Amino acid sequence: NNLPISIVFLPAKDIATYVGEGDVDLGITGEDCVAESDVSVKVLMALGIGKCNLSVQAPKDSGLNAASLAGKRIVTSFPVITQKYFAELEKPGNPTHIKCISGSVEAACGLGLADGIVDLVETGTTMRAAGLEEVSVVMKSQAVLIMNPHSKHPELCEVIRRRLAGYLTAQRWVMVSYNVHRDHLKKAESITPGKRSPSVQPLEDKNWVAVAALVPKSEAASIMDELENV
Repeated sequence: NNLPISIVFLPAKDIATYVGEGDVDLGITGEDCVAESDVSVKVLMALGIGKCNLSVQAPKDSGLNAASLAGKRIVTSFPVITQKYFAELEKPGNPTHIKCISGSVEAACGLGLADGIVDLVETGTTMRAAGLEEVSVVMKSQAVLIMNPHSKHPELCEVIRRRLAGYLTAQRWVMVSYNVHRDHLKKAESITPGKRSPSVQPLEDKNWVAVAALVPKSEAASIMDELENV
């Protein structure tokens, strides 16, 4: 609320283009969308959410792989990435026939439109329901913060990046504090090394110290169990 910014909601696939070629300074979109847009943007940080694979998929038990699909019919909503990928596998004079559709890509093989597809896979549930299997990973993707390389507000962009990084740290890490005998400090520090280093403070009893360290939130319970045994 205290920053001079305007927030605009755009389709994920359009964001990289607006950031790279328009007047938008920052954007959040998937790495797959950045690659598909084929524009120049600066990736400031990975956000660790929306993780998935952009994969080549073929009918289950068909025996097809990425190399054998080169030169055949491929349906995708990522034609730029797909063209570049199969160009390296094609034999001279036998180009891959790539058709772009915007949705229901997984139905293309079953409905006779394609021999294989290139589509996003997160859990694989939709892929398996369509009778497909992953035969090759074209690229791994997750949400990223991107910046216009020609932004007129680089200082403000850095402030936003730092705030977002701080928020993500707060979501993923938790502070643990405990007292430990100096004889066991090294072992305790190996269990809680922190993001950079644990904070160690002396106590009134010179044989004991207070330790504070950031630990991954998902591992906090098991780490505390380990500390109990120190």
